Amino acid sequence: MGFNPLRKLIGDPNARALRDLHPLVGEVNALEPDMAALADEGLRARTAALRARLGGGEEPDAVLAEALAACREAIRRAVGERAYDVQLSGAIALHRGMVAEMRTGEGKTLVATLALYANALGGGAHLVTVNDYLARREPQWYGPALDLLGLRLGVIQHDAAFLYSRERVSDRPGMEHLIEVPRRTAYEADITYGTNNEFGFDYLRDNMVRTEAERVQRSRRYAIVDEADSVLIDEARTPLVISGQQSEDLSIYPRFRALVPRLDRGVHYTVEERSRTVHLTEAGVEALERGLGIDNIYSEEHFRLTRYMEAALRAHVIFQRDRDYVVKDGQVVIVDEFTGRLMEGRRWSDGLHQAIEAKEGVTIRQESVTYATITLQNFFRLYDKLAGMTGTAATDAEEFHEIYGLDVLVIPTHRPMVRDDAPDLVYRTQREKFRAVVDEVASQHEEGRPVLVGTVSIEDSELLSDLLGRRGIAHEVLNAKQHQREAAIIARAGQRGAVTIATNMAGRGTDIRLGDGVAGLGGLHIIGTERHESRRVDNQLRGRSGRQGDPGSSRFFVSFDDDIMRRFAPDWLPGVMSKLGMAEGMPLESKAVSRAIETAQGKVEALHFDVRKHVVEYDDVMNQHRDVIYGERDKVLAGESMRETVLGMIHDELRALAAEHLEQAPADPAAFRLAVEAIAPLGGDFPEAALRSRPGEEALAGLGDRLERRYASLEREAGEEAQRTVERAVLLATIDGLWVRHLTAVEELREGIGLRAYGQANPLVAYKSEAHDMWEQLLGNIRSAVARQLFHARVVALPPSPVFPPRPSRATAAGPGDEPAGGGAAPAAVRAVPKVGRNQQCPCGSGKKYKRCHGQAA
Repeated sequence: MGFNPLRKLIGDPNARALRDLHPLVGEVNALEPDMAALADEGLRARTAALRARLGGGEEPDAVLAEALAACREAIRRAVGERAYDVQLSGAIALHRGMVAEMRTGEGKTLVATLALYANALGGGAHLVTVNDYLARREPQWYGPALDLLGLRLGVIQHDAAFLYSRERVSDRPGMEHLIEVPRRTAYEADITYGTNNEFGFDYLRDNMVRTEAERVQRSRRYAIVDEADSVLIDEARTPLVISGQQSEDLSIYPRFRALVPRLDRGVHYTVEERSRTVHLTEAGVEALERGLGIDNIYSEEHFRLTRYMEAALRAHVIFQRDRDYVVKDGQVVIVDEFTGRLMEGRRWSDGLHQAIEAKEGVTIRQESVTYATITLQNFFRLYDKLAGMTGTAATDAEEFHEIYGLDVLVIPTHRPMVRDDAPDLVYRTQREKFRAVVDEVASQHEEGRPVLVGTVSIEDSELLSDLLGRRGIAHEVLNAKQHQREAAIIARAGQRGAVTIATNMAGRGTDIRLGDGVAGLGGLHIIGTERHESRRVDNQLRGRSGRQGDPGSSRFFVSFDDDIMRRFAPDWLPGVMSKLGMAEGMPLESKAVSRAIETAQGKVEALHFDVRKHVVEYDDVMNQHRDVIYGERDKVLAGESMRETVLGMIHDELRALAAEHLEQAPADPAAFRLAVEAIAPLGGDFPEAALRSRPGEEALAGLGDRLERRYASLEREAGEEAQRTVERAVLLATIDGLWVRHLTAVEELREGIGLRAYGQANPLVAYKSEAHDMWEQLLGNIRSAVARQLFHARVVALPPSPVFPPRPSRATAAGPGDEPAGGGAAPAAVRAVPKVGRNQQCPCGSGKKYKRCHGQAA
C-alpha cells in the first residue's frame, strides 16, 4: 500500500474500531471463571435472569458481556470449542449491526451463535443462510449449546419447518435432530434459521392472508446474514416476486362485447370522466343479467363475471381506438397519453386489455398477474437491526453502507495468514491457458499436495475434467450438477493428493481441513482458471486455502480470450504479448497486467452496483405504497373496528362525486343522483333541491348524514358484529383485488419507462410521477369500491382468499406441547358479496322475487 498522508494523520479507521472492542472483550474474559463455576442448571438460569433484566428496561448493551460469556461457556461444554478473542470481537460487531469480514476457517458460525444468543434474549433472531443445507446444518452444530442455555431453535425449509431437538429423532442424513412442526411454530422459536428467499416469500405471503391466524412470521427484530456479500449484493439484482398466469375463460370477453353496446348512458350506466370509470345502474345490471341468461350476477356462482363486466364497460365507453390505442399487426398497442408514442409490449391490467382485444376482434391473450413483490434490499431494511458476515466484504463496503446503512469491520485472523498468493499468469489463448493449468495440477499432484481448481462455469469444469482424465489424474468435480455431494467432496478436498474442480458455487459454508502431513508439503494449492467479474469472488476462491494459519498457495491463470479481458481490458493489453515476441505457451507475468485486470474488475463491479442501486430506486417508490397497503391490512386483520374508516370513505366519495358532476360546467345533477343511488338508494330521502348545483359542505354533510342513517339501519338489521365482519371482508377483498391490479400496472409501467430516455426525459423521474398518479387513482378506486359495496353486502363462508393463491405447504405435525396457531381453530374466512336485488329471484329457493319473499322485511 502506498503512502497515505491522511491515513497517517487520523490512523486506520478499521484498527481504531477494533481497539474500541478490546475493553468489552476484556469484560467477557473476566467473567469466564464465574461462568465455568456454574452448573448446567445455573447456566440455564442465567438466560432467564438476562431476559428479566431486558424485560425490566435494561439496554441490550448492558447485558452483552454477560450474555457472550454465558454462551461461550455453553459452547465449550456442549461442543468442545472455546471462542477466541477475535471471535468475540466478531460477535460484538454483529451485535452492533455491522458486517464482519472474517477469513475462511475463522469460525463464523460460532461467532454468529454468540451474537444470536445475545439478541434472541430480547425477543427473537433470524440467521439467514444461502441454502437449505446450511439452514439445517448450522443449528445442529451449535444446537446443543443453545439448548443447554434454554433456547428453542427453528428451521425453515422450502417445503417444511422444524424445531431442533437435542435427542436424535430421525435417521435421515442431516436431519437427525430436527422435528417437523408447523411453519409458525418454527418462527416462534428464539432463533430461526432459513434462507433469504424463504424469509422474504413468507413475509409477502403473510401480507396476503385473510386472517391473523394464517400468518407465520412474527416481528423482524434482528437478523444476521451469512455470506452477506452473496445475499445482500449478488442476489439483490433480482426482486422476490409471487406471480402467476391468470386463469380465466377468454371466451367470456366476446359475450360481454356483444352485450355492452346495447346499454344506454344515463339509463344503464353513469360515467365519471375525472377518474375514467363507469358504474352500472340497477337497470343496467338487470339488462346485462337478461343478456347473459342469469338471475343474479352478484351471486356466489356468478360473482366472477363482474370483473369481465367492468372491463367490457370501460373498453366500450372510455377507451377509443386511435386515441388511447391502435391496432397494429393484429395486436392492441397502447398509445402514451403524454408523448403520443406507441408503447410496444405494454398491456393494461384487470382484463381491460383483453376486453379491448375482444372489442377489436383480434386474438385475446391471457393476462399474467403479480400478487406481491419486494426487493431483497427493501426486505432486509424491514429489520430493526441487521448484521452480516462473510469472508469478503471490504471491496463492497460502499454498497453495504449506502444501501443498507451497514459498516464493514475487518476482523483479524486468530493466527497469522501465511498463504502465498502468486501473481497472475497471462496467456494468449484459452487453449494455452488450460494446458498450463493441467501442467500445474500434475506438478502439484506429483508432490502429494491437494489442489482445488476454481472455474467460472460448468462447461469449463467439464472441459478441465476431460483434460485431467486424459492425463490419468484422479479428481472430483463439484458444480451445480453435483451440488448434493458438496459437503462430502469438500470434506476430502484437503487430503493428500486430492484434486478437486469446483465452480463458484462450491465450498460456501464448509471448511477444507488439511489431511495428515499435508501442511509439511505446503498445504492446499488454489488454481483459478479465470478472473471473475468481481474481485470478491476471486478472494473467496483464494480464501479456501490458508485457514487458521495453515500454509497454502494460490495462483490465477488468465487468457486474452477470457470474457472479462475481451469486454473490459484496455486495448493495449493484447499487443504486449506480440511486442515481447513471446512463444506459444509462454505466460506473461507483469504488475501492469495485474493492475489492468483489477481495473477491469473495478469497472464491472461499478456497473453491477449501478444496476442494483437502480433496482432499489425504483422499488423505493413501490415500497411506500406497500407500507401503506400492508399497514391498512394489518389494522383490518387485528380486528379493529372499521366503522369510522368506511363511513369516512363514503363521505369522501360524495365529495368526489360532487366535484365530478356538480362543480364543473355544465353541472349534471341527474348524473350525480344516479351515482349516489349506486352507493345506496335513498329514494324520497334524497335532498335534490339542496344539491342541484355547486353544493356547499353543509349540504354534502347532510347527504352524508342520510347515508349514515341508512347504514345504521342496515347495521341494526344485520347485527353490529355481523356488520363489523362485513366491513373487514369488504375492505380486505377490495384492497387485495385493487392492490394486485396496481402491482401489475406499475410493473408494466416499469418495463416500458426506459423508453422515455429517447424523449430526453429522466425515466426515474417519469416513473415516480406516473406511479404517484397511479397510487392516487388506487386510493380513489378503493374508496369508491368500498362505498358502493357496503350497502349491498352480506357474509358468506368461502375458501381462505378469493384473490391470492394459497400458501405452499405440506402437512405437518405439531411437536410436543405445541398448540394450533392462535390457540384454537382459525376463524372462518368470509367474503362480502352484494345482496340479492329486490326484483331478482330469492335465494331461498321459493321461486318468488326477493321483494315478494324474504325481502319484504327489508
